[in-house]
Amino acid sequence: MSRIQLLSDQLVNQIAAGEVVERPASALKELLENSLDAGADNVGVELVAGGTKLIKVIDDGIGIEHEDLALALHRHATSKIRDFDDLQKVATLGFRGEGLASIASVSRLTLTSRFNGAAHAWRIESDHGRLHEAEPAALAVGTTIEVHDLYYQTPARRKFLKSDGTEFAHCEDMVKRLALANPDKQFTLVHNGRANLRVMRGDVIKRCAALLSDEFAQTAVQVEESAGPLRLWGLAGSPTLSKSSRDAQYFFVNGRFVRDKVIAHALREAYRDVLHHDRHAAYCLFLELDPEGVDVNVHPTKIEVRFRESQAIYGFMLRSLTKALASTKAGQVPAGVDPETGEIIAPAAPTYAAGTPQTSGYQQQPWRQQHMAIPVVQEPLAMYDRMFSDLKREPGQAAVTPSYAPAEFGATVLSGGNPRPLPVGTRAFMPATDEDGIPPLGFAMAQLHGVYILAQAAEGLIVVDMHAAHERVVYEKLKNALDLDNMPSQPMLIPHLFSADRFEVATVEDNREALAHLGFDLSVQSPTQIAIRGIPMLLKDADAVELARSVIKDIREVGASQMLTGRRNELLSTMACHGSVRANRSLTIPEMNALLREMEATERSGQCNHGRPTWFRLSMNDLDKLFMRGQ
Repeated sequence: MSRIQLLSDQLVNQIAAGEVVERPASALKELLENSLDAGADNVGVELVAGGTKLIKVIDDGIGIEHEDLALALHRHATSKIRDFDDLQKVATLGFRGEGLASIASVSRLTLTSRFNGAAHAWRIESDHGRLHEAEPAALAVGTTIEVHDLYYQTPARRKFLKSDGTEFAHCEDMVKRLALANPDKQFTLVHNGRANLRVMRGDVIKRCAALLSDEFAQTAVQVEESAGPLRLWGLAGSPTLSKSSRDAQYFFVNGRFVRDKVIAHALREAYRDVLHHDRHAAYCLFLELDPEGVDVNVHPTKIEVRFRESQAIYGFMLRSLTKALASTKAGQVPAGVDPETGEIIAPAAPTYAAGTPQTSGYQQQPWRQQHMAIPVVQEPLAMYDRMFSDLKREPGQAAVTPSYAPAEFGATVLSGGNPRPLPVGTRAFMPATDEDGIPPLGFAMAQLHGVYILAQAAEGLIVVDMHAAHERVVYEKLKNALDLDNMPSQPMLIPHLFSADRFEVATVEDNREALAHLGFDLSVQSPTQIAIRGIPMLLKDADAVELARSVIKDIREVGASQMLTGRRNELLSTMACHGSVRANRSLTIPEMNALLREMEATERSGQCNHGRPTWFRLSMNDLDKLFMRGQ
């Protein structure tokens, strides 16, 4: 029988490397995090063969002292924490003290560093864990680390690596993550002697434009919410620019890129109302909280975290993102975009707190003082009645300046041109107008094939999908009415009867109170018939029988309690679809203008209930290009 024995440090490091250094991108992450913790402003990365042959990281951080150079390559040696209390409130990216040791155990590593104020640099080499003596070297400032032939002497691990192109893609994504989290740092990435990425210091909007596309930065919703020690900020991508994969989802907790089930669920729920089918949102969001409120020591890769108050985090995330996405209305120009040129407007540069990175003990993460604050555009809240007068213009006549009359309630439209009151307590928002009094979505001119509304706006042509737009308007009103427990019912002059099977009859008998809460007055007329005596007033123009059948079907399949709680919005979306104006219905100019004004006053009106866009703008420049004017 074999005896228990201690493993050598080299073997222990190689075992640990299996978790810490899964692939070249994992090694690159450890090196980059050390550079950022050292206070580097400029970080350069050079890769050969996807990082399998060479990973080189150059920074201008504070450097490592000569006496600590060899110690930096030992397991569990770190300057980031000292005791258990420090571990409970980690504020740096690195802290475990095993990254460099693990990398050095499965590669040929060269570490050259010049400590701030030192006469010259020092270099130390490690050949798969075997250290050489440190020797003087030439280096202007900071630290340079070279990792050669990763897993060269461990072919069993090397065979799991993918092609050079795949490994480089993972490395590039790793650089993007850290570059997005640190917009005030400059990053350069070179692969096989070719420059692939270079981002200059700036703000988070410009960094997102450089790494995630100009379109994302221009159309994204700017988020800035705080609650006690919690702060959520960044850019939430427009639902219209959703992706087929999760590749453009970046979430950071105290500057650390993480994947967390609590956060992922909150994000999905916030986007559920505006995202199309199986599409995925794009975002670059930052959550800040007290380091003691999150445990980052869950996994050696440090990509997973555990919140001490996960329910509070979930609620804060959901409320903040729902509020941010709800604040967008049709016709609004994103806060980060110049309305005339379409160019990105960078927020004012913040004043950073002074601070010098420390080389030992508890170190406050520089990122926490150097984040980029994002300005928030506040919408005025006011209640208005018929926000737009009926427009009757002769050809060539100048546009009529709209008149706004204050009143207690707003108005809903598309009922033969006559407004009807909203539920008590529902508020409409006065749309922003330009200096000529033209509202964001302009004035309706015509209807195209009974499907689209064409409107003339200040900067060009607005095209609106009238069914999708009205569906969102009705949906939001239904949600408001149900939230206020005020869903008025429209009695039927003559009850509508329709044939029903025994399951539908049973559903009505068992859920009369829930149906009444939704504005329905249904009764069982016979074992095979149901009578409709009233439907929600907001849906009084809908097909009563078709609407009732859909609601009964949803309640029968899931249950009334679930439909009115967890799946409430899905039920209301179904109702709104039945109650919205259908294609091929002819609208008058006043009706079209009324719908445009409703869109401007309705939350989330840029997308319908299923996430499809409700409107598009073609500027005069776009139209001129189509006709080659000025060319």
